[in-house]
Amino acid sequence: MTELDSFNDKLLEGTSRSFYLTLKRLPKSVKGQIGLLYLLARISDTIADSGDSGGEDLLQLLEDYNSRAQGNSDSMPDFSNLSDVQENPAEGLLLRGARGPIELLEEVPVVDRELIRRCLDIIVSGQRMDLERFSDKDGSGIRSLNRYEEMDDYAYRVAGSVGEFWTEICLEHAFEASAEMKEELMSSGVRFGKALQLINILRDIPEDLEIGRCYIPADDLQKIGLSPDDLLRSGSIDIFRPLLDQYIAKAEGHLDEAVRYIGLLPHNQYRLRGACMIPVIIGRRTLALLKTQNVLDRNNRVKVSRKEIKEIIRKVIVGLPFRKMSNSLLA
Repeated sequence: MTELDSFNDKLLEGTSRSFYLTLKRLPKSVKGQIGLLYLLARISDTIADSGDSGGEDLLQLLEDYNSRAQGNSDSMPDFSNLSDVQENPAEGLLLRGARGPIELLEEVPVVDRELIRRCLDIIVSGQRMDLERFSDKDGSGIRSLNRYEEMDDYAYRVAGSVGEFWTEICLEHAFEASAEMKEELMSSGVRFGKALQLINILRDIPEDLEIGRCYIPADDLQKIGLSPDDLLRSGSIDIFRPLLDQYIAKAEGHLDEAVRYIGLLPHNQYRLRGACMIPVIIGRRTLALLKTQNVLDRNNRVKVSRKEIKEIIRKVIVGLPFRKMSNSLLA
């Protein structure tokens, strides 16, 4: 997997600095496969999130891309127009080089390839749902999910499924586990992924509203007398805060399962445990900020500073060999 490990590290860093921090610390036995899934999913996510599509049919492009990635088609969709309208230059570069990750996928061992394809297909199903339900063809403005179950299902498709893939690829290449242990890892892994996605949803409320998407369910908003449009106003935070706190509590519950997941990993899997610990600690810190800051203020985005992230990484690296120190970081 040498070629895969070194494939476009700068591209990975440019499209997701937070995930790149995790990726670069993974064991070599799984780093390439996980990085490749991320690149493939990042391409499909860029397609689905291209509000300014340059006139392209995003749903058709997404379907054509996934068909090629799944090995059901030999033709690669033309992303030239879509790449030109990307605000992030790295995402434009990612679309222009989309053929590269797919060609690499065809070269990896069959078991790994099928695991990657299965997870990518689930992720794309969530992105497809986004395009279908948030389409603004009738000019109705901001659209919202209806119920919490829809949010939870979406979180599984685009992130919880990655927890399953992560577990399966690690059991294939990094360590062994009994059938009972695998079942526990898979269950906790799903909630690990859901935790990170829910945190992203809460943190990114203003950005999503700007492209007409509200992932906060309409049913819950109606109970507190708000509509998706009300979330455009930072002054709505006082009314929104109790509901926000409920979702923060759900994310914290998922993160508790993520901590349990890490505890199930063999202690000598230092790099794997460290790669899992970093997003958990950053996630907890992000939730702490969400509790005190106005997430509806689009001019002051809730995020952990780079300085603090560097300190988190330093503490994780130092504490990994020691059980008590590692546990204290996750306490």
